[in-house]
Amino acid sequence: MKIISVVGARPNFMKIAPLAHAIEQHNASTLGTFVEHKLVHTGQHYDVRMSEGFFRELNIPAPDINLEIGSGSHAEQVGRTMIAFEKVLLRERPDWVVVLGDINATLACSVTAKKLCISVCHIEAGLRSGDMTMPEEINRLVTDRLSDLLLTPDTFSSLNLFREGVLPEKVRFVGNIMIDTLEANREKAAAYDLDRIFEKNSLLSDGTNNLPDFSGGFALLTMHRPSNVDSVESLAPILDFLTDEAATTLPVVWPIHPRTRNMLIYFGLWETAVTCPGLVLLHPLGYHEMLRLNIEARLTLTDSGGLQEECCVLGTPCLTLRWSTERPVTLQEHGGASVLVGNNVQRIREEFRKTLGADRVPKRPELWDGHTADRCLAALLEM
Repeated sequence: MKIISVVGARPNFMKIAPLAHAIEQHNASTLGTFVEHKLVHTGQHYDVRMSEGFFRELNIPAPDINLEIGSGSHAEQVGRTMIAFEKVLLRERPDWVVVLGDINATLACSVTAKKLCISVCHIEAGLRSGDMTMPEEINRLVTDRLSDLLLTPDTFSSLNLFREGVLPEKVRFVGNIMIDTLEANREKAAAYDLDRIFEKNSLLSDGTNNLPDFSGGFALLTMHRPSNVDSVESLAPILDFLTDEAATTLPVVWPIHPRTRNMLIYFGLWETAVTCPGLVLLHPLGYHEMLRLNIEARLTLTDSGGLQEECCVLGTPCLTLRWSTERPVTLQEHGGASVLVGNNVQRIREEFRKTLGADRVPKRPELWDGHTADRCLAALLEM
């Protein structure tokens, strides 16, 4: 059996690593069908810190093919990916195309494969936020409608698919493949030295010379979604809260996404960020470094779906800077660690103060056990 799996952005790398390792172990066992696996990188994340370092860290085989799509509007990325990926499929003729998550490459490659009558498997199928202003929601809906095998991370996702009329025989509840990566790397990440992380990744030239006092812990922040960073009306009040309130309570460690940094500069807010004593600005981090910070943080503020999931298992209290989430299993009302705060500063302020006094309560949803990749491969082989 020949499988082509597609990655394009950093969240995909953490999902493909366990599947690639499961295929290697399956082939090494000499039992059952040999799986020829080729990895296609669309090149949506082309910055070394955002891409190549993750392949090395997670021991992912080098991509067999890099489409080098790069940046651009959603339409540009999807269009260029479809054109380039079609040529790959016509040459390789796989039995399956495996797509992951909800990025533009997920949509583009699933459409291209189905137009060539090639079976599509979607890992992390069935997630729904209900927010059609999110490009990712459109990517999820289209990909799930086209897929022949839908592998879901939780029971909420399976129910979403059944409500939409997907045939039950197409759906397999396999668990969360991101947690496979977390469990495989938790011990290694925990051994990372925090001071070394700050020194190596500091955005400022003084490195650790002017770091704040971390004895009372720190908050971890990531933010990159257009709803939070692409308008000054959203970004400026959040930054004011961070500099005037949050960072005066405890240090806020902020690995800054390139998009967010560019918008801070564009809106004239960069100087405010870099001159705040309690705000620790870092370059985008590697997987182990980011996991180390999330393990240690007193709380995390994020608009990342993947970090919501990590916080759930680690027990790190999480303020999700979004008004909706496709991962309800991570929310406090369902036993998780996350609460939705959107980009309303009053709501963020209230939950920030409340969360500082909260206990860490790890929550492991069903099948978030570190063995999801094995179930994904078993489902593909069964089909």
